Amino acid sequence: MRAFFKAAAVSVFALAAALPAGAESLADALVAAYKTSKVLDQNEALLRAADEDVAGSVAALRPVISFVARSQYNDPQVSTAGNLQRSYSLVAQWTLLDFGRRKLGVEIAKETVLATREALRGLESRVLLQAVDAYVNVRLQSEIVALRQSNVRLIGEELKAAKDRFDVGEVTRTDVALAEARLASAQSGLVAAQGDLTTARERYKAMTGAYPGRLSTLPKLPATARTLDAARTQALASHPQIAQAQRQVTVADLGLQIARASRMPTLTAEAGLSRTANADDTGKSLSLTLNQPLYTGGAIASGERAALANKEAAQAALAQVGIDVAENVGNAWSAVDVASASITAGSQQVAAAQAAFDGVREEADLGARTTLDVLDAEQELLDARAQKLTAEAQRYVGVYNLLSAMGLLSVEHLGLDVPVYDPAAYYNAVKSAPISAQGKALDRIMGRTGN
Repeated sequence: MRAFFKAAAVSVFALAAALPAGAESLADALVAAYKTSKVLDQNEALLRAADEDVAGSVAALRPVISFVARSQYNDPQVSTAGNLQRSYSLVAQWTLLDFGRRKLGVEIAKETVLATREALRGLESRVLLQAVDAYVNVRLQSEIVALRQSNVRLIGEELKAAKDRFDVGEVTRTDVALAEARLASAQSGLVAAQGDLTTARERYKAMTGAYPGRLSTLPKLPATARTLDAARTQALASHPQIAQAQRQVTVADLGLQIARASRMPTLTAEAGLSRTANADDTGKSLSLTLNQPLYTGGAIASGERAALANKEAAQAALAQVGIDVAENVGNAWSAVDVASASITAGSQQVAAAQAAFDGVREEADLGARTTLDVLDAEQELLDARAQKLTAEAQRYVGVYNLLSAMGLLSVEHLGLDVPVYDPAAYYNAVKSAPISAQGKALDRIMGRTGN
Protein backbone atom coordinates (compact mmCIF):
# COMPACT_ATOMS: atom_id res chain seq x y z
CA MET A 1 0.00 0.00 0.00
CA ARG A 2 2.83 2.40 0.83
CA ALA A 3 4.48 1.65 -2.47
CA PHE A 4 1.19 2.34 -4.23
CA PHE A 5 0.85 5.77 -2.63
CA LYS A 6 4.44 6.70 -3.48
CA ALA A 7 4.00 5.57 -7.06
CA ALA A 8 0.81 7.61 -7.38
CA ALA A 9 2.59 10.72 -6.13
CA VAL A 10 5.52 10.20 -8.47
CA SER A 11 3.13 9.77 -11.39
CA VAL A 12 1.75 13.27 -10.77
CA PHE A 13 5.14 14.85 -11.32
CA ALA A 14 6.04 12.52 -14.19
CA LEU A 15 2.75 13.03 -16.00
CA ALA A 16 4.10 15.54 -18.51
CA ALA A 17 7.16 13.41 -19.31
CA ALA A 18 4.98 10.86 -21.07
CA LEU A 19 3.11 13.44 -23.18
CA PRO A 20 3.21 13.14 -26.95
CA ALA A 21 5.29 15.48 -29.08
CA GLY A 22 2.16 17.43 -30.01
CA ALA A 23 1.45 18.60 -26.46
CA GLU A 24 0.67 22.29 -26.08
CA SER A 25 3.54 24.33 -24.71
CA LEU A 26 3.40 27.55 -22.73
CA ALA A 27 4.72 29.39 -25.78
CA ASP A 28 1.81 28.00 -27.82
CA ALA A 29 -0.63 29.34 -25.23
CA LEU A 30 1.02 32.78 -25.21
CA VAL A 31 0.98 32.99 -29.00
CA ALA A 32 -2.69 31.97 -29.09
CA ALA A 33 -3.55 34.55 -26.43
CA TYR A 34 -1.77 37.30 -28.37
CA LYS A 35 -3.47 36.36 -31.64
CA THR A 36 -7.00 35.95 -30.28
CA SER A 37 -7.16 38.72 -27.65
CA LYS A 38 -10.12 40.99 -28.36
CA VAL A 39 -8.74 43.47 -25.83
CA LEU A 40 -5.65 43.91 -28.01
CA ASP A 41 -7.80 44.13 -31.14
CA GLN A 42 -9.89 46.83 -29.52
CA ASN A 43 -6.94 48.93 -28.43
CA GLU A 44 -5.07 48.49 -31.71
CA ALA A 45 -8.15 50.00 -33.37
CA LEU A 46 -8.16 52.84 -30.82
CA LEU A 47 -4.50 53.44 -31.63
CA ARG A 48 -5.32 53.71 -35.33
CA ALA A 49 -8.03 56.21 -34.43
CA ALA A 50 -5.42 58.24 -32.53
CA ASP A 51 -3.18 58.06 -35.61
CA GLU A 52 -6.00 59.60 -37.62
CA ASP A 53 -6.19 62.44 -35.10
CA VAL A 54 -2.65 63.35 -36.18
CA ALA A 55 -3.80 63.34 -39.79
CA GLY A 56 -6.74 65.56 -38.86
CA SER A 57 -4.47 68.01 -37.04
CA VAL A 58 -2.09 68.14 -39.99
CA ALA A 59 -5.02 68.76 -42.33
CA ALA A 60 -5.97 71.79 -40.23
CA LEU A 61 -2.72 73.44 -41.33
CA ARG A 62 -3.82 73.30 -44.96
CA PRO A 63 -6.35 75.39 -46.85
CA VAL A 64 -9.95 74.28 -47.10
CA ILE A 65 -11.52 74.45 -50.57
CA SER A 66 -15.28 74.24 -50.87
CA PHE A 67 -17.69 74.15 -53.79
CA VAL A 68 -21.13 75.64 -53.20
CA ALA A 69 -24.11 75.38 -55.56
CA ARG A 70 -27.14 77.49 -54.71
CA SER A 71 -30.62 77.85 -56.14
CA GLN A 72 -32.83 80.72 -55.06
CA TYR A 73 -36.47 81.36 -55.88
CA ASN A 74 -37.61 84.97 -55.98
CA ASP A 75 -41.15 86.22 -55.70
CA PRO A 76 -41.92 87.63 -59.15
CA GLN A 77 -44.05 90.38 -57.60
CA VAL A 78 -41.07 91.89 -55.78
CA SER A 79 -38.11 90.82 -57.91
CA THR A 80 -37.02 91.76 -61.40
CA ALA A 81 -34.11 89.36 -61.51
CA GLY A 82 -36.12 86.32 -62.49
CA ASN A 83 -38.03 83.73 -60.54
CA LEU A 84 -35.17 81.25 -60.12
CA GLN A 85 -31.51 82.08 -59.75
CA ARG A 86 -28.64 79.62 -59.69
CA SER A 87 -25.13 80.41 -58.54
CA TYR A 88 -21.92 78.43 -58.18
CA SER A 89 -18.99 79.30 -55.95
CA LEU A 90 -15.52 77.95 -55.33
CA VAL A 91 -14.10 79.21 -52.05
CA ALA A 92 -10.67 78.61 -50.49
CA GLN A 93 -9.97 79.46 -46.85
CA TRP A 94 -6.59 79.31 -45.17
CA THR A 95 -5.53 80.32 -41.69
CA LEU A 96 -2.26 82.14 -42.20
CA LEU A 97 -1.41 82.98 -38.60
CA ASP A 98 -2.69 81.69 -35.26
CA PHE A 99 0.50 81.98 -33.22
CA GLY A 100 1.17 78.23 -33.28
CA ARG A 101 -2.14 76.93 -31.96
CA ARG A 102 -2.71 74.47 -34.81
CA LYS A 103 0.89 73.30 -34.79
CA LEU A 104 0.58 72.70 -31.07
CA GLY A 105 -2.53 70.67 -31.86
CA VAL A 106 -0.44 68.46 -34.15
CA GLU A 107 2.10 67.93 -31.38
CA ILE A 108 -0.68 67.04 -28.92
CA ALA A 109 -2.04 64.48 -31.38
CA LYS A 110 1.44 62.97 -31.82
CA GLU A 111 2.03 62.75 -28.08
CA THR A 112 -1.40 61.17 -27.65
CA VAL A 113 -0.45 58.52 -30.20
CA LEU A 114 2.72 57.73 -28.27
CA ALA A 115 0.77 57.54 -25.01
CA THR A 116 -1.75 55.20 -26.63
CA ARG A 117 1.09 52.99 -27.84
CA GLU A 118 2.34 52.68 -24.28
CA ALA A 119 -1.16 51.79 -23.11
CA LEU A 120 -1.27 49.07 -25.77
CA ARG A 121 2.09 47.77 -24.56
CA GLY A 122 0.74 47.56 -21.03
CA LEU A 123 -2.32 45.64 -22.21
CA GLU A 124 -0.09 43.22 -24.09
CA SER A 125 1.79 42.53 -20.87
CA ARG A 126 -1.49 41.92 -19.03
CA VAL A 127 -2.79 39.54 -21.70
CA LEU A 128 0.43 37.52 -21.65
CA LEU A 129 0.45 37.35 -17.85
CA GLN A 130 -3.15 36.15 -17.80
CA ALA A 131 -2.26 33.48 -20.35
CA VAL A 132 0.64 32.28 -18.18
CA ASP A 133 -1.65 32.15 -15.16
CA ALA A 134 -4.31 30.23 -17.12
CA TYR A 135 -1.78 27.69 -18.42
CA VAL A 136 -0.14 27.10 -15.05
CA ASN A 137 -3.50 26.88 -13.30
CA VAL A 138 -4.76 24.18 -15.67
CA ARG A 139 -1.64 22.15 -14.96
CA LEU A 140 -1.97 22.73 -11.21
CA GLN A 141 -5.63 21.74 -11.08
CA SER A 142 -4.90 18.65 -13.19
CA GLU A 143 -2.24 17.61 -10.70
CA ILE A 144 -4.57 18.29 -7.77
CA VAL A 145 -7.22 16.11 -9.43
CA ALA A 146 -4.64 13.35 -9.85
CA LEU A 147 -3.74 13.62 -6.16
CA ARG A 148 -7.40 13.51 -5.17
CA GLN A 149 -8.02 10.48 -7.35
CA SER A 150 -5.10 8.66 -5.72
CA ASN A 151 -6.45 9.70 -2.33
CA VAL A 152 -9.88 8.25 -3.12
CA ARG A 153 -8.35 5.00 -4.31
CA LEU A 154 -6.14 4.69 -1.27
CA ILE A 155 -8.93 5.43 1.21
CA GLY A 156 -11.05 2.89 -0.62
CA GLU A 157 -8.30 0.34 0.07
CA GLU A 158 -8.19 1.46 3.71
CA LEU A 159 -11.95 1.01 3.97
CA LYS A 160 -11.73 -2.47 2.50
CA ALA A 161 -8.93 -3.36 4.93
CA ALA A 162 -10.95 -1.96 7.86
CA LYS A 163 -13.94 -4.09 6.88
CA ASP A 164 -11.74 -7.21 6.62
CA ARG A 165 -10.27 -6.54 10.07
CA PHE A 166 -13.75 -5.89 11.44
CA ASP A 167 -14.89 -9.24 10.10
CA VAL A 168 -12.17 -10.98 12.12
CA GLY A 169 -12.77 -8.85 15.20
CA GLU A 170 -9.54 -6.79 15.10
CA VAL A 171 -11.34 -3.41 14.91
CA THR A 172 -14.73 -2.07 15.84
CA ARG A 173 -17.54 -0.80 13.72
CA THR A 174 -16.39 2.70 14.60
CA ASP A 175 -13.17 2.19 12.60
CA VAL A 176 -15.18 1.15 9.58
CA ALA A 177 -17.46 4.17 9.96
CA LEU A 178 -14.44 6.49 10.19
CA ALA A 179 -13.03 5.07 6.97
CA GLU A 180 -16.41 5.42 5.27
CA ALA A 181 -16.71 9.04 6.38
CA ARG A 182 -13.19 9.82 5.20
CA LEU A 183 -13.89 8.17 1.83
CA ALA A 184 -17.00 10.33 1.40
CA SER A 185 -14.93 13.41 2.26
CA ALA A 186 -12.24 12.37 -0.24
CA GLN A 187 -14.85 11.88 -2.96
CA SER A 188 -16.27 15.31 -2.19
CA GLY A 189 -12.77 16.79 -2.42
CA LEU A 190 -12.28 15.07 -5.77
CA VAL A 191 -15.50 16.55 -7.12
CA ALA A 192 -14.44 20.00 -5.93
CA ALA A 193 -11.02 19.58 -7.56
CA GLN A 194 -12.65 18.51 -10.81
CA GLY A 195 -14.84 21.61 -10.61
CA ASP A 196 -11.75 23.79 -10.14
CA LEU A 197 -10.19 22.11 -13.17
CA THR A 198 -13.29 22.84 -15.24
CA THR A 199 -13.13 26.48 -14.17
CA ALA A 200 -9.43 26.61 -15.07
CA ARG A 201 -10.15 25.13 -18.50
CA GLU A 202 -12.82 27.76 -19.14
CA ARG A 203 -10.39 30.49 -18.19
CA TYR A 204 -7.79 28.98 -20.53
CA LYS A 205 -10.31 29.00 -23.38
CA ALA A 206 -11.22 32.62 -22.68
CA MET A 207 -7.56 33.59 -22.86
CA THR A 208 -6.41 31.47 -25.83
CA GLY A 209 -9.56 30.82 -27.82
CA ALA A 210 -9.61 27.02 -27.31
CA TYR A 211 -9.81 24.48 -24.52
CA PRO A 212 -6.45 23.04 -23.42
CA GLY A 213 -5.35 19.70 -24.73
CA ARG A 214 -2.44 17.85 -23.18
CA LEU A 215 -0.08 20.43 -21.74
CA SER A 216 3.67 19.99 -21.86
CA THR A 217 6.11 20.65 -19.05
CA LEU A 218 6.74 24.22 -18.02
CA PRO A 219 9.82 25.77 -19.62
CA LYS A 220 12.67 27.33 -17.73
CA LEU A 221 11.71 30.58 -16.07
CA PRO A 222 12.86 33.79 -17.79
CA ALA A 223 15.51 35.92 -16.15
CA THR A 224 14.33 38.95 -14.17
CA ALA A 225 16.79 40.93 -12.03
CA ARG A 226 19.49 40.05 -9.54
CA THR A 227 18.29 42.42 -6.83
CA LEU A 228 15.12 44.23 -5.87
CA ASP A 229 16.78 47.61 -6.47
CA ALA A 230 17.78 46.53 -9.97
CA ALA A 231 14.22 45.41 -10.65
CA ARG A 232 12.83 48.76 -9.49
CA THR A 233 15.36 50.68 -11.59
CA GLN A 234 14.39 48.68 -14.65
CA ALA A 235 10.69 49.24 -14.00
CA LEU A 236 11.07 53.01 -13.57
CA ALA A 237 12.99 53.13 -16.84
CA SER A 238 10.81 50.95 -19.05
CA HIS A 239 7.36 50.38 -17.58
CA PRO A 240 4.65 51.37 -20.08
CA GLN A 241 2.49 53.04 -17.43
CA ILE A 242 5.31 55.46 -16.59
CA ALA A 243 6.02 56.17 -20.25
CA GLN A 244 2.30 56.76 -20.85
CA ALA A 245 2.06 59.13 -17.89
CA GLN A 246 5.12 61.05 -19.16
CA ARG A 247 3.43 61.52 -22.53
CA GLN A 248 0.28 62.71 -20.80
CA VAL A 249 2.29 65.35 -18.93
CA THR A 250 3.62 66.58 -22.27
CA VAL A 251 0.10 66.68 -23.69
CA ALA A 252 -1.08 68.73 -20.72
CA ASP A 253 1.83 71.14 -21.11
CA LEU A 254 1.04 71.62 -24.80
CA GLY A 255 -2.60 72.19 -23.88
CA LEU A 256 -1.52 74.98 -21.54
CA GLN A 257 0.48 76.57 -24.36
CA ILE A 258 -2.59 76.48 -26.61
CA ALA A 259 -4.71 78.06 -23.86
CA ARG A 260 -2.22 80.91 -23.50
CA ALA A 261 -1.96 81.38 -27.26
CA SER A 262 -5.76 81.73 -27.50
CA ARG A 263 -5.33 85.36 -26.40
CA MET A 264 -3.58 86.08 -29.69
CA PRO A 265 -5.31 87.03 -32.95
CA THR A 266 -6.01 84.82 -35.95
CA LEU A 267 -5.33 85.89 -39.54
CA THR A 268 -7.36 84.11 -42.22
CA ALA A 269 -7.24 84.46 -46.01
CA GLU A 270 -10.18 83.67 -48.26
CA ALA A 271 -10.33 83.54 -52.04
CA GLY A 272 -13.53 82.94 -54.00
CA LEU A 273 -14.72 82.44 -57.54
CA SER A 274 -18.47 82.62 -58.21
CA ARG A 275 -20.81 82.57 -61.16
CA THR A 276 -24.51 83.34 -61.40
CA ALA A 277 -26.07 81.27 -64.16
CA ASN A 278 -29.09 83.45 -64.96
CA ALA A 279 -27.25 86.73 -65.03
CA ASP A 280 -24.11 85.23 -66.57
CA ASP A 281 -22.04 87.07 -63.97
CA THR A 282 -18.62 85.91 -62.78
CA GLY A 283 -17.14 87.24 -59.59
CA LYS A 284 -13.73 86.99 -57.96
CA SER A 285 -12.82 87.88 -54.40
CA LEU A 286 -9.82 87.88 -52.08
CA SER A 287 -9.96 88.87 -48.45
CA LEU A 288 -7.88 88.86 -45.29
CA THR A 289 -9.57 88.67 -41.91
CA LEU A 290 -7.92 89.46 -38.59
CA ASN A 291 -9.82 88.23 -35.55
CA GLN A 292 -8.60 89.51 -32.19
CA PRO A 293 -10.64 88.58 -29.12
CA LEU A 294 -11.09 91.62 -26.88
CA TYR A 295 -13.67 90.44 -24.39
CA THR A 296 -14.84 86.85 -23.88
CA GLY A 297 -16.50 87.14 -20.50
CA GLY A 298 -13.53 85.49 -18.77
CA ALA A 299 -13.62 82.33 -20.91
CA ILE A 300 -10.01 82.60 -22.06
CA ALA A 301 -8.68 83.16 -18.54
CA SER A 302 -10.79 80.28 -17.26
CA GLY A 303 -9.52 78.00 -20.00
CA GLU A 304 -5.93 78.90 -19.16
CA ARG A 305 -6.46 78.17 -15.46
CA ALA A 306 -8.09 74.84 -16.32
CA ALA A 307 -5.18 73.91 -18.58
CA LEU A 308 -2.73 74.76 -15.80
CA ALA A 309 -4.70 72.59 -13.38
CA ASN A 310 -4.69 69.74 -15.90
CA LYS A 311 -0.92 70.01 -16.20
CA GLU A 312 -0.49 69.88 -12.43
CA ALA A 313 -2.82 66.88 -12.28
CA ALA A 314 -0.82 65.08 -14.97
CA GLN A 315 2.43 65.75 -13.11
CA ALA A 316 0.95 64.41 -9.88
CA ALA A 317 -0.37 61.37 -11.75
CA LEU A 318 3.12 60.68 -13.12
CA ALA A 319 4.58 60.82 -9.62
CA GLN A 320 1.88 58.49 -8.32
CA VAL A 321 2.41 56.03 -11.17
CA GLY A 322 6.09 55.87 -10.25
CA ILE A 323 5.15 55.10 -6.64
CA ASP A 324 2.67 52.44 -7.73
CA VAL A 325 5.12 50.79 -10.12
CA ALA A 326 7.82 50.66 -7.46
CA GLU A 327 5.34 49.20 -4.98
CA ASN A 328 4.18 46.57 -7.48
CA VAL A 329 7.76 45.51 -8.13
CA GLY A 330 8.36 45.15 -4.40
CA ASN A 331 5.19 43.14 -3.94
CA ALA A 332 5.99 40.89 -6.91
CA TRP A 333 9.54 40.34 -5.63
CA SER A 334 8.24 39.48 -2.17
CA ALA A 335 5.64 37.10 -3.59
CA VAL A 336 8.35 35.17 -5.44
CA ASP A 337 10.45 35.00 -2.28
CA VAL A 338 7.50 33.77 -0.23
CA ALA A 339 6.62 31.13 -2.82
CA SER A 340 10.24 29.96 -2.97
CA ALA A 341 10.34 29.65 0.82
CA SER A 342 7.03 27.79 0.73
CA ILE A 343 8.44 25.34 -1.79
CA THR A 344 11.44 24.64 0.45
CA ALA A 345 9.25 24.25 3.52
CA GLY A 346 6.77 22.22 1.47
CA SER A 347 9.46 19.77 0.41
CA GLN A 348 10.44 19.26 4.03
CA GLN A 349 6.79 18.92 5.04
CA VAL A 350 6.12 16.32 2.35
CA ALA A 351 9.17 14.31 3.41
CA ALA A 352 8.14 14.45 7.07
CA ALA A 353 4.51 13.65 6.30
CA GLN A 354 5.58 10.69 4.16
CA ALA A 355 7.78 9.35 6.96
CA ALA A 356 4.97 9.86 9.46
CA PHE A 357 2.47 8.07 7.24
CA ASP A 358 4.83 5.15 6.70
CA GLY A 359 5.44 4.86 10.43
CA VAL A 360 1.78 5.12 11.41
CA ARG A 361 0.86 2.57 8.76
CA GLU A 362 3.41 0.07 10.08
CA GLU A 363 2.29 0.65 13.66
CA ALA A 364 -1.33 0.15 12.59
CA ASP A 365 -0.38 -3.18 11.05
CA LEU A 366 1.00 -4.15 14.47
CA GLY A 367 -2.13 -2.95 16.23
CA ALA A 368 -0.44 0.04 17.90
CA ARG A 369 -2.33 2.62 15.82
CA THR A 370 -5.99 3.01 14.96
CA THR A 371 -7.61 3.43 11.58
CA LEU A 372 -8.21 7.09 12.43
CA ASP A 373 -4.47 7.59 12.98
CA VAL A 374 -3.73 6.18 9.54
CA LEU A 375 -6.40 8.32 7.88
CA ASP A 376 -5.16 11.47 9.62
CA ALA A 377 -1.55 10.81 8.58
CA GLU A 378 -2.69 10.18 5.04
CA GLN A 379 -4.66 13.45 4.96
CA GLU A 380 -1.65 15.40 6.22
CA LEU A 381 0.47 13.90 3.45
CA LEU A 382 -2.16 14.78 0.84
CA ASP A 383 -2.41 18.36 2.13
CA ALA A 384 1.37 18.74 2.16
CA ARG A 385 1.69 17.61 -1.45
CA ALA A 386 -1.16 19.87 -2.58
CA GLN A 387 0.37 22.86 -0.78
CA LYS A 388 3.74 22.25 -2.40
CA LEU A 389 2.17 22.01 -5.86
CA THR A 390 0.32 25.27 -5.21
CA ALA A 391 3.50 27.01 -4.05
CA GLU A 392 5.36 25.84 -7.16
CA ALA A 393 2.58 27.22 -9.37
CA GLN A 394 2.54 30.51 -7.45
CA ARG A 395 6.28 30.91 -7.79
CA TYR A 396 6.17 30.24 -11.54
CA VAL A 397 3.40 32.75 -12.18
CA GLY A 398 5.05 35.11 -9.70
CA VAL A 399 8.22 35.33 -11.79
CA TYR A 400 6.19 36.35 -14.83
CA ASN A 401 4.29 38.82 -12.67
CA LEU A 402 7.61 40.31 -11.59
CA LEU A 403 8.66 40.52 -15.24
CA SER A 404 5.40 42.35 -15.98
CA ALA A 405 5.93 44.70 -13.03
CA MET A 406 9.37 45.50 -14.46
CA GLY A 407 7.80 46.41 -17.82
CA LEU A 408 9.50 43.56 -19.68
CA LEU A 409 6.68 41.09 -20.31
CA SER A 410 6.22 41.37 -24.05
CA VAL A 411 6.21 39.24 -27.16
CA GLU A 412 9.62 40.55 -28.16
CA HIS A 413 11.24 40.00 -24.76
CA LEU A 414 9.91 36.44 -24.54
CA GLY A 415 10.99 35.72 -28.11
CA LEU A 416 7.59 34.37 -29.16
CA ASP A 417 7.21 33.26 -32.76
CA VAL A 418 4.25 35.41 -33.73
CA PRO A 419 3.79 38.35 -36.13
CA VAL A 420 3.79 41.43 -33.90
CA TYR A 421 1.44 44.34 -34.47
CA ASP A 422 3.50 47.24 -35.78
CA PRO A 423 2.03 50.49 -34.40
CA ALA A 424 4.24 52.60 -36.67
CA ALA A 425 3.02 51.09 -39.95
CA TYR A 426 -0.43 52.66 -39.94
CA TYR A 427 0.85 55.88 -38.38
CA ASN A 428 3.47 56.36 -41.08
CA ALA A 429 0.83 55.80 -43.75
CA VAL A 430 -1.58 58.44 -42.44
CA LYS A 431 0.51 60.96 -40.50
CA SER A 432 0.70 63.36 -43.45
CA ALA A 433 -3.09 63.16 -44.01
CA PRO A 434 -2.96 61.53 -47.47
CA ILE A 435 -5.99 61.93 -49.69
CA SER A 436 -5.74 58.89 -51.96
CA ALA A 437 -2.15 58.29 -53.04
CA GLN A 438 -1.51 55.80 -50.23
CA GLY A 439 -4.86 54.06 -50.37
CA LYS A 440 -3.37 50.76 -51.53
CA ALA A 441 -0.76 50.88 -48.78
CA LEU A 442 -3.51 51.43 -46.21
CA ASP A 443 -5.44 48.50 -47.63
CA ARG A 444 -2.40 46.27 -47.15
CA ILE A 445 -1.91 47.45 -43.59
CA MET A 446 -5.58 46.94 -42.71
CA GLY A 447 -5.37 43.50 -44.25
CA ARG A 448 -2.50 42.60 -41.95
CA THR A 449 -4.48 43.77 -38.92
CA GLY A 450 -7.43 41.59 -39.90
CA ASN A 451 -9.84 44.46 -40.62
